[in-house]
Amino acid sequence: MRNEAGDIVQDQTENLKETAQEWKSKARAAGTAAWDATKTAYQQIQDKTVECSKATDLAIREKPYTALGIALGAGLILGVLLTGRSKDEEED
Repeated sequence: MRNEAGDIVQDQTENLKETAQEWKSKARAAGTAAWDATKTAYQQIQDKTVECSKATDLAIREKPYTALGIALGAGLILGVLLTGRSKDEEED
């Protein structure tokens, strides 16, 4: 009986080791796939950012006064919105 119990324990230990190895392999493969997808997404974002930066630079160089007016207007609107919020918060 003792020998059979030892064999069962040994078999179960080997099964656990094999299962752990399988899980480790699957986890490693999933991690590698996730890393590759992340690198690809990062590269696409970086390429798009450079493209947009070049387009913005070109637009500003072609029409500097229009760009300045848009920036001034956006800053003015943002300033009014932020100032209005701080006054509303003080009243409460």
